[in-house]
This record gives sequence, C-alpha cells and structure tokens, in this order.
Amino acid sequence: MSSPRTLYQKHIDSHTVCSLDDQGHVLLYIDRQVANEYTSPQAFSGLREAGRPVWRPAATLAVVDHVNPTTPRRTAVMGDAGGARQVEYFSENCRDFGIPLFDVLDRRQGIEHVVAPEQGFILPGMVVAAGDSHTTTYGALGAFGFGIGTSEIEHLLATQTLVYKRLKTLRVWATGELGPGVTAKDIIMALIVQIGASGATGYAIEFAGPAIDALSVEARMTVCNMAVEAGARGAFMAPDDKVFAYLQGRPRAPQGALWQAAVDSWRQLHTDPGATFDREVQLDVQTLPPMVSWGTSPDQAAAITGHVPDPLHEPDPIVRQGQQRALNYMGLEPGMALHDVRISHAFIGSCTNARLEDLRDAARVVKGKQVAAHVRAMIVPGSTLVREQAEQEGLARIFLDAGFEWRQSGCSMCLAMNDDVLAAGDRCASSTNRNFEGRQGAGARTHLMSPAMVAAAAIAGHLTDVRTFAPEA
Repeated sequence: MSSPRTLYQKHIDSHTVCSLDDQGHVLLYIDRQVANEYTSPQAFSGLREAGRPVWRPAATLAVVDHVNPTTPRRTAVMGDAGGARQVEYFSENCRDFGIPLFDVLDRRQGIEHVVAPEQGFILPGMVVAAGDSHTTTYGALGAFGFGIGTSEIEHLLATQTLVYKRLKTLRVWATGELGPGVTAKDIIMALIVQIGASGATGYAIEFAGPAIDALSVEARMTVCNMAVEAGARGAFMAPDDKVFAYLQGRPRAPQGALWQAAVDSWRQLHTDPGATFDREVQLDVQTLPPMVSWGTSPDQAAAITGHVPDPLHEPDPIVRQGQQRALNYMGLEPGMALHDVRISHAFIGSCTNARLEDLRDAARVVKGKQVAAHVRAMIVPGSTLVREQAEQEGLARIFLDAGFEWRQSGCSMCLAMNDDVLAAGDRCASSTNRNFEGRQGAGARTHLMSPAMVAAAAIAGHLTDVRTFAPEA
C-alpha cells in the first residue's frame, strides 16, 4: 500500500510528467492558465519570434483587467496610450493564437481571479498557473494555483508544461467561530501577522479545520488569495459540498452525467489520514477582532482596538528598522489609537474582496448612512456579472445613496495602473491585498481591512471598529 499523502502531494504527483533531478524538480503538466494584458505581452512576442503556436488555446482564458478604466460608464477608450496599446496587442494575440478573450466590453469581463471561478473555468484537482501572484485564489476550489513569470508564461503557452520544484507543506489548522463583524479577511491577516510576511516562503499551505469549513466559497477565496502575502507559493483547501454547489451549472463546469462523475472523483481530493506535513500552525479565531494594517507590509497589522506600535519596544534591530521606516512613510506616531487614524479615501475592490458577498457585507454597514464629507469612497466590483447582480439586488442604489462611486469592474486602485490613483499623502481604507509603499500611488498610504471595515471607515471618516455600527436589517 502507498504511504498517506497530503492534498498537495496528490496534486503534484497526478500532474508530474517526469522527474528532472533528485532536488525535487519535475516537469509539471498545467491544466489551465489565465492571461491578462499586463503580464503576457513579452510571452506572446517570444512565441511570435520563434514561430511557435499556443499548444492548447482552449486551456487559456484571457481577460482584460489591469489597465482598463473603471469609469461608471463602460468604455473601451483609454486615455493612456501605453495601456491602450497593451489592450490592443492583447486582443491581437488572442485573435492570432485562437485564445478566448473577455475584452473590456464583454459582459463576462472582470478581474481574472474573480472571472475564472465565476465561469467554472477552475475545477477541483486542477493545477493552474498564471502571470499573477494571486493565482493562489483558486485553492479555495480544491485546485492548486500559483503565479509565474513572463518567460514561464511563454513556455507554458508553447508546451502546457512548466519546470517546477516541489514545495514543503504547511498546514494551518483553524478553529473557533468568527464573531460578528469578523471575516475571512481578518483570518488571513491574523495569520500573516502570526507567521510573518515571509513565514510561508518555500511552502504550500493547506488550510483546514472547523473555522475553514464554516466559510463560504467566496470567503475561502479571500484566504487563499492573501496566502501569498505570507510568502506561500500555493494555498488550497479540500473541496466539499459547498464547492460543488458553487460550481454546479457554471458555463465551463461539467454537465449531466459528467458532473456526477466529476463530483465522485473530487470527493477523493483530501489529505489522507496519517499524512504528515513539514510544518503545522494552529490558529484560533474564536476571539479574533477585526484587523487593520498600520504599516507598509501585510504583516504590519493589528486589531482595530489596538495602537500603532513603538519601534523602540522591538528587540530585533531589522524588524525595528522596518517598523520605523513604515511609520515614517505612513505618517503615524507610536501609540496612536488605530481607530483615530483619519482617512481621505475608501476603496472596496480587488481580486481579494470584490465579490458579491463582499458587496453585501459592505451594503449592510452602509445602508441608511452617509460617507463622511472629506472622504472619496469607491466601489469597484470584481466582475461585470457581479456588478449586474449587485444592481439587481439593490446594493448599487444603497452605495450611491450613501455617496459611494459605483464603478465598472477591473483591478483599479489595488495597484493603480489605470486612472484610479491616489496622490502623495492620501490615506486609504482599502479591501485590497497589499499595502507596499506606492502600491496605490506614489506616496499614498494604504490600510488593509475587510470590505465591511472599509465601509465603516468611509462613513466615520477614520478607521473604526465595524462592530460599533448598527446597520439596518
């Protein structure tokens, strides 16, 4: 009998074409890949120069999401010539290589990591690669996703394989029940604080335990999405009935008899009893508070009830130096109460937190209230389909009545590659995944938190504990 295996080992073993050495390198078959206009141009240029075709065009889903405008009225016209050329070249490449494209005006357009699951393009047991680090999102569906570089994109398009080195395994076992106002975003932010921004470097994380089982599929996507902010090159969860219900009936999911056969197979996708991990981490969410970041790295975060730390109390000189630099950039003083930090902007969007459930959470906080007069508040749905559904449910009207901008889908202010850019000194409550220096604009200051917390901050005009709000039923 074979030895018990982890879910990660099952993914890699089932997709290994051959072993390349005794250091863990293998030639790995990739089931699907997602492409965008920003990270793919050099890869397509390489294929053109070498005269190579794309090996399996139908295995690629192409989406315009990084540089497109998100103005409330959808338009394909772009004021930025560089971005316009990227989108134009992307369209040319998809046409010439036979790759399906969701362009700016397509009803299915949106952020790639929202669109691919939404279309049923990602299924349990698959290995998926894309030119974006947050490809880890797909682990919420029981797939194994990871980000790759431009040269790897070219190799993948040409061969449907990648040279890959096996990772070590880390299991995060989460227990307890989330309290009111506490979300999946708080779970993953708390984990990153606990293990550090490089704490999972070299590992693939399997999230498990009753706290994970209790999460919706969209909430699980948030957890897997931000696992990369702890250094992980992969994150996933065993698929269950929630995942199967989420996928059933989606455009690219199996249908009829194939569906039942697929589900029967997917039920085997779990870590075997007795399998061992290289490392295990325990996380109790029972008393977890809402989290906010105060610095310029996702692990520089704390409970909203806490205070800005004092670097003088940090014994590690490297960490102390990083904290001091972060405070200087963020314009914060040690000991400041986090709930007193005044904001100028509020942004709900990104592949981390712009799905329908996220918008519903934010709308419950916003309903019947008004955005603070000095705050510019924006909602950028994760996809055009999410936007349409939110409008049908009346969520858009709630946001508009409260003073939020209701925009079209795209990456937007998460990485500020279109017109949605903060100015130096602007301070933003943001549902995004990264708070690096300049991430939302040169000199801009980003505080990460859940969509509900962003909504509360927009109304209060400063960072605040969403649990102090009493949204209408």
